[in-house]
Amino acid sequence: MRRSLIASVAALATVLSPVVSSAQTVLKAVMESDVKILDPIWSGAYITRNYGYMVYDTLFSIDEKFDVKPQMVDTWKTSDDGLVWTFTLRDGLEWHDGKPVTAEDCVASLKRWSAKDSMGLKLASFLSEYKVVDAKTFQIVLKEKFGPLLQALGKPSVVVPFMMPARIAATDPNTQISEYVGSGPFVLKLDEWKPGEKIVFLKNTKYKPRAEPASGLAGGKVVTLDRVEWVWIPDSQTQVNALINGEIDMIGSLDFDNLPLLEKTKGIKILKGTSPGQFTFRPNWLQPPFNDVRIRRAAAYALSQPDVMQANIGDQRYYRACKALFTCDTPYASTVGMEGLLEGNISKAKELLAEAKYDGTPVVMPQPTDLGVIKQIAPVVKAQLEKAGFKVEVQPMDWQSMVTRLISKKGPPSEGGWNAYGTSWSQIDILDPLMNPSIAATCEKARAGWPCDPELEKLRDVFIRAETPAAKKAAADAVQVRALEVVTHLPLGEWYGVFATRDTITYPAVLPQVGVFWGVTKK
Repeated sequence: MRRSLIASVAALATVLSPVVSSAQTVLKAVMESDVKILDPIWSGAYITRNYGYMVYDTLFSIDEKFDVKPQMVDTWKTSDDGLVWTFTLRDGLEWHDGKPVTAEDCVASLKRWSAKDSMGLKLASFLSEYKVVDAKTFQIVLKEKFGPLLQALGKPSVVVPFMMPARIAATDPNTQISEYVGSGPFVLKLDEWKPGEKIVFLKNTKYKPRAEPASGLAGGKVVTLDRVEWVWIPDSQTQVNALINGEIDMIGSLDFDNLPLLEKTKGIKILKGTSPGQFTFRPNWLQPPFNDVRIRRAAAYALSQPDVMQANIGDQRYYRACKALFTCDTPYASTVGMEGLLEGNISKAKELLAEAKYDGTPVVMPQPTDLGVIKQIAPVVKAQLEKAGFKVEVQPMDWQSMVTRLISKKGPPSEGGWNAYGTSWSQIDILDPLMNPSIAATCEKARAGWPCDPELEKLRDVFIRAETPAAKKAAADAVQVRALEVVTHLPLGEWYGVFATRDTITYPAVLPQVGVFWGVTKK
């Protein structure tokens, strides 16, 4: 035991050791998770998305008001009938290997993205072809008008349509890429990537930011840091000690148990995230018992939000009850279809279990022990479901192992599968029926959980075709009602993340919706 402890301390000291070159501006951060997957199209983990924003760039992005703005694109136009969209790339775009970014690269990247993302899949169903016009120009030719086309290309979160060289984008979407060349503001220092310890990014000195000021995820990505290191420290108290001692510069996802201490610590700043997250319960439609809609509905009656929020956050300044699938205080916020759900109605849940002849099949739930803001979802859900008569088994594991497990269709839990899990989605992922990946009921092509409901997909298409705000709102309400009838997933409350930094670090006045490192300075 003593040898093991000494080895762990030595390894941590190596990770946190200062960089030799004092001339470099180096920022060391502990993010919400270790980075084990480097394919931002293949994985839906937020840490992989955040890594993607370091290395890759996008055609469009959203600003601080959630409006879509051009990023790699310079100009674009639409034909009179709305079926042909033409995009021209801006000058100076270059891959990290020195080769120019071309229209062919962008087309290949969009094809790979659209095979994995729920919004991309919808776009693909309206698509006639992608067409390369010249080295810097390509077209998206549609069979039918797709109103939210720019919103799809500027999708800010899972799965982000990051651009890659065509040779890399040619990789099967269900196979991870093995080469990590982007055109973004940072370059991955692959030889220093040590899963379980750290991942390193260097400033891309050849990157040409847009001229306009940075806003949200859009505008000029101006980098002042020479080197960014994401070091992995799994223990939250050790993270805090490292921050207080100046061994790291920030904790990107603070365990709320440590908030009171850091709020009182001199030299430490606490910042609140811009967009809320939504705690979510996701059943697996492919495996018993949740292959029966009555049993999924039973869970919807048995669960309730307050205990989940209190157990995971605890500080009432940072959470609120909200039953809206598309989050509260947004254009599509609604409680339609929620009547009686998520109120801990144990008698109704028992009634549905009896009707479905539930036979005690265990509900196996993976639990991410190293992700403080969601690690208590599984134990709380377990207690609530067991009151209704479910048999529940919680299986602890690290977050990256859980992510890998969730995308596997190996079969029942005895063969490495699972029955349900708890997670959190950022608001920027779930604002409407098209964007929300949990809503998509596209069967084998859906996200982990694999809901399959043609009627729900038809309703999502109605939302896409709606042309007025009122029509879109009505369509969104219809989608929510159907999603709750079949139980694609369940919202378990909203919360705001906080992160902690040394007071030597300065961030933009309005924080971007994703934790990015351009526009960040260190004294």
